[in-house]
Amino acid sequence: MNFDILAIDGGVMTTITAVVCLVVGGFGVLIAKSLSAKAHRATVEAELKALKTAAEAEAQKIRAQAEAAAKSEFIQQREKFDLETASTRKDLRSEEKRLAKREDIIDQKMETLSTKERMLNTGERALTEKEKSIVNKDRHLNDLIAQQKSQLMKVANLSQEEAKRIVLEQVEQNIAGDAARLVDRKLEEARENAERESREIILQAIQRYASDQTCDHTVSAVDIPSDDMKGRIIGREGRNIRAFEKATGVDVIVDDTPGVIVCSAFDPIRREIARRSLEKLIQDGRIHPTRIEEVVAVVQKDILKDIQQAGKDAMLEANVQGLHPKLVELLGRLKFRTSYGQNVLQHALEVSALSQVMADLLGLDGKIARRAGLLHDIGKAADHEVEGGHPKIGADLLKRYGEKDIVIEVAGGHHGDIEATTPFTPLVQAADAVSASRPGARRESLERYVQRLEKLESIATAFEGVKNAYAIQAGREVRVIVDPENVDDRLTQKIAHDIAKRVEEEMEYPGEVRVTLIREVRCVDYAK
Repeated sequence: MNFDILAIDGGVMTTITAVVCLVVGGFGVLIAKSLSAKAHRATVEAELKALKTAAEAEAQKIRAQAEAAAKSEFIQQREKFDLETASTRKDLRSEEKRLAKREDIIDQKMETLSTKERMLNTGERALTEKEKSIVNKDRHLNDLIAQQKSQLMKVANLSQEEAKRIVLEQVEQNIAGDAARLVDRKLEEARENAERESREIILQAIQRYASDQTCDHTVSAVDIPSDDMKGRIIGREGRNIRAFEKATGVDVIVDDTPGVIVCSAFDPIRREIARRSLEKLIQDGRIHPTRIEEVVAVVQKDILKDIQQAGKDAMLEANVQGLHPKLVELLGRLKFRTSYGQNVLQHALEVSALSQVMADLLGLDGKIARRAGLLHDIGKAADHEVEGGHPKIGADLLKRYGEKDIVIEVAGGHHGDIEATTPFTPLVQAADAVSASRPGARRESLERYVQRLEKLESIATAFEGVKNAYAIQAGREVRVIVDPENVDDRLTQKIAHDIAKRVEEEMEYPGEVRVTLIREVRCVDYAK
């Protein structure tokens, strides 16, 4: 019995021991798996850390590359934007100049319209006064008729001769009053005509006072970067320079003058083509006969375009419409022509404007005067190609292309070659003389003009207390700015008087010179 119990206990113990071993083995497996998982996790974390580090380095590299690419793109876009901005600014400046010219033309038109409006208002007032006068006269005549009827009724017993005598005496008295009023009106009209006649006298005086000046301009200088370029332009045995002279029709002068080559020709268009072609060849660097012919051909086309555009711009500025296309081209050719050193196209525009102003003042047609002034020197565009003086050449050209007879006469007679039959001829003559004699307009007087301006400024700045001096209004006025700390109000008049006195003593000038002295004090403070 005891052995059975022991046997049973031994079996139980074995079972328990087996269970315990299983449990312990399970825990061991779990512990081993846990340790293996920790080791694997550590390995994974190390790999993840390495991947993260590599990813961060790669991201840093990509970001640096992206920043470099973005910076390069920004610089390229910025340069492109700057170029576009510069081009836009250039276009805007050109547009501003064109609009400024249009504004000047519009202002002139507005001024002309205002003058005409004032004349119309004056005419309307005169008509209104005449209507009132007629109504008053009608009323007065009705009263006279009534009085005559009354008196005739009173003197009905008089003879016919006596009644006629009484009526005639009263009519004579009334006529005497009307005659007195008529005389007053005629005197007023005479005063108005006298003002107009005085303007014509002034116009003739300006025409007689104007004097001629002479100066030639037949060469164009081209700057070269170095004297070595002269040899390349001449070429081997002179083949390049001969090809250039043959293609352009000008004489090229290469002498010892450093840094300059001279193109000489009487035709201003050929001279301008030669100058531009030579500049392009120097800039390009490829100088040989074939290249010379190519460049000259391209420049000739550009010059023709410039001539057409210059003619159209002149028409727009002068507000002249309906010109023949050939006349527009001839007008554009004047841009490259100088007369006594003065640009002929600019001179024609000045004469056009002056002619219109004087025509408006004289009560003439401003449109005709403006057109005649613009075309008066059109013959100078062809006087290198046709024999004869430019007035006759211009008149023939205008007649050929269907211009008005008045304009043709002005072009042919603005130098007195033919007898004037219209008032526009002496008017354009006067405007021509005024434009030519304007200070600085012609090259002969340009140096003296500049010297006179510099002399004015130097005289003014020589006085103590003067900070700056500026000669303006073509030398007719000098504005002097004094130091307000060293010059008080009492000295300003004395300094202005002394400057004017010094100018009178040391300079020769037409008319008078106005001395304007400015003393300015500025006080600046800030509210905080």
